[in-house]
Amino acid sequence: MSAGSDRRDVVVAAGSAGGGLSIATLLAAGAAGLPQPAAVVLFSPGPTSPWTDLTLSGGSIRSKEDADPIFTEADVRAYADLRVGAGDRALPLAGPVSGGLAGLPPLLVQVGANEVLLDDAVRSAGQAGADGVEVTLEVGPGLPHVFQHHYGRLEEADAALDRAARFLTARLSAGRPDPGRLAPVR
Repeated sequence: MSAGSDRRDVVVAAGSAGGGLSIATLLAAGAAGLPQPAAVVLFSPGPTSPWTDLTLSGGSIRSKEDADPIFTEADVRAYADLRVGAGDRALPLAGPVSGGLAGLPPLLVQVGANEVLLDDAVRSAGQAGADGVEVTLEVGPGLPHVFQHHYGRLEEADAALDRAARFLTARLSAGRPDPGRLAPVR
């Protein structure tokens, strides 16, 4: 945020690896004493992201492999190798499911039930809640990784983006913008 900007006027929304990179950035900003945005929406936090569990201990990494049209366990393992190499995959910035999310702004996490990373998103949201972060987790039945990309073609994507817009708008400072003027995403 630039000097003079009000954190209550800033929100973050990101998908897949961008979601995890957003969380890593906010954790680093918090550690440096910098202000947090008003809210964050994460769409299917992804396999290269520090939001997920790079130890690959979630059961869905195997149980959802046949349902996930995008990733396999081998894909996620390869992305984890690129991210941390021989480093410690349990370090908080490598995978915050293993610790420390206190101080983050309110979070909305949307994930598809057909993702190999489903358990990572669920456990990460649980960790955030346990650390005192206001968190809302939405799991879309039968939906793939970043299903929101299918807006205009998939009713569930349109509805998810509408909910994300309402979540963010509700947390912005009063009067900026008027939630009644938000047009539904179609």
